[in-house]
Amino acid sequence: MSATPTLTPPSKPGPVLVEMVKSADKPKKKLIRRLLADRSQQIRHTVQIAFILLNVVIGIQFYQFVRHYEIGAIGDAVTRPAGVEGYLPIAGLMNLKAALLTGEIPRIHPAGMFLIVAFLAISFIFRKTFCSWLCPVGTLSEYLWKLGRKMFRRNLHVPRWLDIGLRGLKYFLLGFFLWAVYSMAPPDIHAFLQSPYGLIADVKMLNFFRFLGQTGLIVIGVLVLLSVVIQNFWCRYLCPYGALMGFASLLSPLRIRRNPETCIDCAKCAKACPSQLPVDKLITIKSAECTACMECVAVCPAEQALVFSTPAVGSKKPRAVPAWAVAAGIAVIFLGTVGYAKATNRWNTDIPSQVYRYLIPNADKAAHPMPGR
Repeated sequence: MSATPTLTPPSKPGPVLVEMVKSADKPKKKLIRRLLADRSQQIRHTVQIAFILLNVVIGIQFYQFVRHYEIGAIGDAVTRPAGVEGYLPIAGLMNLKAALLTGEIPRIHPAGMFLIVAFLAISFIFRKTFCSWLCPVGTLSEYLWKLGRKMFRRNLHVPRWLDIGLRGLKYFLLGFFLWAVYSMAPPDIHAFLQSPYGLIADVKMLNFFRFLGQTGLIVIGVLVLLSVVIQNFWCRYLCPYGALMGFASLLSPLRIRRNPETCIDCAKCAKACPSQLPVDKLITIKSAECTACMECVAVCPAEQALVFSTPAVGSKKPRAVPAWAVAAGIAVIFLGTVGYAKATNRWNTDIPSQVYRYLIPNADKAAHPMPGR
């Protein structure tokens, strides 16, 4: 009879054996599927479209207002939409500082100040939803990278070491602008905004895009191309306004929260996150990069595994905040702030039509005031 062969275990476990041991140590969790379909993205996209349409109306009205004075038309001009001052965030910050120090609401570009206060309040309560729910540039950026994903089946992945360095750019730009505003006393702010450049800063902004030169076209073209191949390129790396909203969002009590007991560790949330946050590894998402877009929540298949919620207070468990409540809250803050400013006659810029009649046709001659002059 031949001897029975004996199996000698390997001195060192191979990779397959190690993986088997890990799998045995971590049993697969049972999936408890959601009872109701998630509608967060439909609600968010509806808010995005509504805000885009509002901005289109404001843009058309402002263009008609400017053209009226450019061609020297007789009669009353189309009413200037004060909402255009939302595109003057630096003027809004200047006026906010002046208002806080003097107690007086500014006469020039006050709507910009009210809008930045509204957006900061929205970010303070509902995280950085301004960027993913309201901002037209953020909406355009989102649709560009999604277009790129459809065209190329993926977006480029920026290495972590480079990603962290590039993300610092927007905070550097924010720091520069905050330093510039901080260094100006209220009289300097009033002098700047009442200069020819300050009075028609909105017109100068419009003309920049109307009469783009070759350099401007190249820069915008590169930004669009990068936004197609890299998720939220502008918002993630270059937008100082988003950086400001991110700082405000750090104080928000609301967070994306993961329940490890019901989470099945599928990592779909991390793959869906436009900000590339490791949602599947964290219990609470505290990062200033989180825009509360809820895309991670939308793709999560497990019941109550991932929610946008309030914190636990004492014996009270975190309470989920549905997307419709976020949309309603954003609308209340935005419309309430604008309504208050209009009701108290503090919304519109107080500039006589005669001043516009002179300055707008000569907008190219209105130079940026130099410090000390």
